[in-house]
Amino acid sequence: MANGPSDAHSALRLKILQVGEPVLRVGARDLSADEIRSPRIQDLIERMRDTMRDAPGVGLAAPQIGESLQLAVVEDCAEYVHGADPAWIAERERALVPFCVLINPRLSVTAEERVEFFEGCLSVAGFTALVARARAVRVECLNERAEPVVIEARGWHARILQHEIDHLNGCLYIDRMKRRSFMTTTNHARYWKEQSIESIRAALGLDGQ
Repeated sequence: MANGPSDAHSALRLKILQVGEPVLRVGARDLSADEIRSPRIQDLIERMRDTMRDAPGVGLAAPQIGESLQLAVVEDCAEYVHGADPAWIAERERALVPFCVLINPRLSVTAEERVEFFEGCLSVAGFTALVARARAVRVECLNERAEPVVIEARGWHARILQHEIDHLNGCLYIDRMKRRSFMTTTNHARYWKEQSIESIRAALGLDGQ
């Protein structure tokens, strides 16, 4: 971020738990409509939004901040891809995603094709790996007003939704990753960032997997 957070903003930030915390490995519980509208959950949503933006990240699930609830926030804004190669953006089918809240989400795959890209996680800080995800999905959920919402997503948006909903079911990307591709984000930037996925797969001996 260009400027450091203000004191007021800092007060809203939540601690993001790291892999090994038990809450990250259990299925979270659904929220009732009354709970969703309660001051506690409304405040939690606001604090999760600010924590996600401060990290920065494109998604944050309630278990990552110690709350075993079927609740996640998602946002992919322009500054995250500012200056990126248009071909890189197009390959990932990455588009802006306005801030949204997912509560009690139910995900279904709408395109069986699976695509593979490097993925990271705020709860596995400093690492990344190749993960295959469905190219397109449909999510039925409630929003922050307990209203039913349907989201049709593809490309990077679909990947974000799958990643966050995995969190709500006790699953991390490391459970789905190509193990030989697991690396630090520093080494990814140093050695692999400019290479195609095909050349990385060949170099890491992932062909046929």
